[in-house]
Amino acid sequence: MALRDSAANAEEVIDATEQTNTRKLREVRIAIALEKRLSKEAILERYLNAAYFGHRAYGAFAASQIYFSKEPKDLTLAEAATLAGLVKAPSDYDPASNDGTDAKIRRDYVLGEMANLDLITPEESVAAQAEPVQLNVYEPPNDCISVAPEINNWAYFCDFFKGWWIKQEAFGANPQERMDDLRRGGYQITTSLDPNLQTMAIDRVMEKEKVSSHFAHGVVVVQPGTGLVKAMAVNRVYSVDQSANGKSSDPSSTRPGSYPNTVAPLLGGGDLPGYQAGSTFKYFTLMAALDAGMPMTTSFHAPQQYTSIYVAEPGPAVCGGRWCPVNASAGMTGTHNMWTGFGKSVNTYFVQLEQAVGADKAVKMAERLGLQWRTDVDKYHADPVRSAGWGPFTLGVADTSPLEMANAYAVAAADGIYCEPLPVVSIRSPDRGEIPAANPRCHREVSQDVARNATDAARCVTGYGAAGGDCGDWSTGSRVLPIVGRPVAGKTGTTDDTRAAWFIGFTPQLAAASFIADPDTPFNPTGDGNAWKPITTVSELLRDGLANEPVAYFAYP
Repeated sequence: MALRDSAANAEEVIDATEQTNTRKLREVRIAIALEKRLSKEAILERYLNAAYFGHRAYGAFAASQIYFSKEPKDLTLAEAATLAGLVKAPSDYDPASNDGTDAKIRRDYVLGEMANLDLITPEESVAAQAEPVQLNVYEPPNDCISVAPEINNWAYFCDFFKGWWIKQEAFGANPQERMDDLRRGGYQITTSLDPNLQTMAIDRVMEKEKVSSHFAHGVVVVQPGTGLVKAMAVNRVYSVDQSANGKSSDPSSTRPGSYPNTVAPLLGGGDLPGYQAGSTFKYFTLMAALDAGMPMTTSFHAPQQYTSIYVAEPGPAVCGGRWCPVNASAGMTGTHNMWTGFGKSVNTYFVQLEQAVGADKAVKMAERLGLQWRTDVDKYHADPVRSAGWGPFTLGVADTSPLEMANAYAVAAADGIYCEPLPVVSIRSPDRGEIPAANPRCHREVSQDVARNATDAARCVTGYGAAGGDCGDWSTGSRVLPIVGRPVAGKTGTTDDTRAAWFIGFTPQLAAASFIADPDTPFNPTGDGNAWKPITTVSELLRDGLANEPVAYFAYP
């Protein structure tokens, strides 16, 4: 996987990482075939010309320019070793995002190994290790960093667009060739970004959480049925200059915080794992159960605490070696079906529903709807060999991004049609005409009935009410309907200790996902007082963004 382009979807991630004999044999065959055509040095050269070095630098040439403002041939030994050390974990060793301590430790390790391999002398290694990590960060022109200050918040969409572009084979054989083609190809590109909606999005976000906050509050809006990304906003300034940033909320870290300036893809579409999304993941269990033919009336008695079938390590939510989750309040105790279980977000109902359909089916549904597993822990549990035992999955313990979640919920809004997230409406080449890469990539992922029933359950959350059943006397997102003022569905979500709070809301025309979390310290509680912010941000954005659009109604299941 490392010597190939980044995966474009969850299926590719699994295909490239699952521990099977078939995959190992395939990789051996590929390696043998490559070595017959290319030397090891040539293979390494090709890899380094496409590898990710952080700060959206793909390839050693781009990394050399961005970190040191010079070409690779002009790098000192210490500078070259710094770049070589980045490839393993660009975010962890990024010398531009902290005081350089981690980058220096990694660089010195590289220099030591070079001496051990007789690539340099011990004296050269010692001399280079004595040098501090000195950067001369270059902000490339015509890049996302250079977006005009008055529309700097557009830069996160620009970053998503670049990440999408470098995966498109129509523009070159590798990421560097594709970026060169973007800069020199003379393309006329119409993006999917809606300037008015984007302005509304950044205004709504900034009203609730300023750039001076260590909490990141963001929102992504997607059009159901096309995958067009209409807005991406977060309370940050897009810049590599972190010299004036606030202190990291992690007391053990020497790095500055990610506020107000960062180029980290906090909204998705990049290399960051994201944030746990809590009860919004119940959507995947709901979809999996409906897809398996289970009716909306499927009922379970949901006690305050439930002892599940899932084996768990000792901990506060473990009873006799089994995972035993609890509900958010004792008032949820009782018999529930899919309408009331989803509308009231009853944990012990959804654990039983997950048991009935199979946790592996819920995990697979998330993958079918576009989620990728980016952390080692999530990849381990999502492995098909183990996913049937991943009981906590339904309560949102995996990391994700607002881009992924908005797009996943858009499937329900689009009557079961899944579309890849798309940042462009059209791309026209001076010599090739319209480029097909800009066309929506959509297919039916679940049946119309499955999608409409899932939407009916999600209508209970917002207070809009279900068409096919009784939502009960209250819901977790009852404030949504009075704000939006038109048919709306969605799901609230908070994690343990409110480390992150989410809301995903949708109408037939738009799907929006908002979150609040601490990207510097994911386990830092945001506080119960912040849980309303994603709900209100999405609700206001759907209201204002659709103000001039006709009211659209959900189809009955």
